[in-house]
Amino acid sequence: MSVKATMRCAVVREHGGVDRIAIEERPVPDPGPGRVRIAVKAIGVNHLDLWVRRGVAGHTFPLPLILGCDFAGVVDAVGDGVANAKVGDEIAVAPGFSCGTCAHCLAGDDNLCPRYGIFGETADGGCAEYAVIPAANVLPKPTGMSFEEAAAFPLVFLTAWHMLVARCHVRPGETVLVHAAGSGVGSAAVQVAKLWGATVIATASSDAKLGLARKLGADHLINYREKDFAREVRAMTNKRGVDIVFEHTGEATFQGSVRSLTRGGRLVTCGATSGHDGQFDLRMLFFKNLSFLGSTMGRRTELFDVIRHMAAGSLRPVIDRVMPLDQVRDAHTVLENREQFGKVILVP
Repeated sequence: MSVKATMRCAVVREHGGVDRIAIEERPVPDPGPGRVRIAVKAIGVNHLDLWVRRGVAGHTFPLPLILGCDFAGVVDAVGDGVANAKVGDEIAVAPGFSCGTCAHCLAGDDNLCPRYGIFGETADGGCAEYAVIPAANVLPKPTGMSFEEAAAFPLVFLTAWHMLVARCHVRPGETVLVHAAGSGVGSAAVQVAKLWGATVIATASSDAKLGLARKLGADHLINYREKDFAREVRAMTNKRGVDIVFEHTGEATFQGSVRSLTRGGRLVTCGATSGHDGQFDLRMLFFKNLSFLGSTMGRRTELFDVIRHMAAGSLRPVIDRVMPLDQVRDAHTVLENREQFGKVILVP
């Protein structure tokens, strides 16, 4: 297979607006022992990319950095000692990596590894024509799935699955409130909750997005720009509240999310896109026996559960639009303006 000497990639060298993203030429990397090189065919854009580009107070990113934690493609070279991939394999990529030797990794909790990292955040990612990854991060692309779809599911479905299944132990018959159902992780959460037999109340910023959430299986819909979602939840549940709140927006919704919980309810959160100052009445925590759960990423093995359901058709990636790599700045703007439903995908 003929490989170019250089590749195009989307790089952030300093934090700031979308103008801080540059398309650069770099040498095509060679895979070392235990590593695999991919000819990238599609890249998923996530809010994580926005945080890396903007910067986070108190956190240092290893700039310059190639963006992109979600990507898929074709294996075009393998390093020594690789047994689970060969040239020509069509693959998706597990977006998180770990040391593989600590107690957490050996217990299968690789997302708790002290050296856990994410492509495009702690190491160069896949927003490029080629990328090199550890062989352990190779995922089989389900038969019949496009490269665009394979780049759309890993991060958001891993996150949603871990939050609902591993952290909250969602059960059939429970009611789950999913915020921002039009986001990548929100659209995944609606599907995972329905897969496990839950009733889903979905919020979104427009009726159009709510209509798409309905097609994913949402049972009840709330336009949070027009209505007080906590009040609507109480009305929909006959004042009982929900068993689980799927949080990832943070400050703007947190107080209402706590109010929406039933006695013994669980709130699980993976993000704070609207701000990190979550205010609530502490008395509700103990009077109502609530549980607040944090969650980041998930166990790599959970991605194989997701892939099995993808192959069976019970879960599916949600793609809003596909854009060329050169339009990566525009892709970031789409996410910042919340114009999408599901994932924005880039193609080299």
